Amino acid sequence: MEEFQFSTYTPLEEIVLRLAMAAAFGLVLGLDRELRRKPAGLRTHMLVSVSAATTTLVTLELFEALLAMGHRETDPLRVVQGLAQAIGFICAGVIFVTRGDVKGVTTAANIWMCGAIGIAAGAGQYWIGIVALAFAVLILTVLYFVERWLPGSDG
Repeated sequence: MEEFQFSTYTPLEEIVLRLAMAAAFGLVLGLDRELRRKPAGLRTHMLVSVSAATTTLVTLELFEALLAMGHRETDPLRVVQGLAQAIGFICAGVIFVTRGDVKGVTTAANIWMCGAIGIAAGAGQYWIGIVALAFAVLILTVLYFVERWLPGSDG
């Protein structure tokens, strides 16, 4: 009887690091929504980020496996395109209109960002994920206070 073996082109430690970074990125962005008691919080943001990273990792693994079998016409970027569409679908679900007032757009944009940084983490593009996270945190925190300070704002 053959022994089942786990084999990946990416070392296990690297896989764990990429998924952990995606989870951490999602946690940081979800914290803003959680603290403001918005519809999608920590778990949603973390799951979106980790699922995007997982899909990206699986895509890269499949790409390497197909290359090893001699299939040169593969295009892993198609999966990123599909991921973007799927995350957009999730985002659309948190936007709603009540009495002419649009709600949930910032939460949707935040979920979209979680997907993007999850893709970066899954692809091993750590600096892109870190810098994007820093920008997102600055936008969410600093501009929140700027908007509250502006005359005529709802804040």
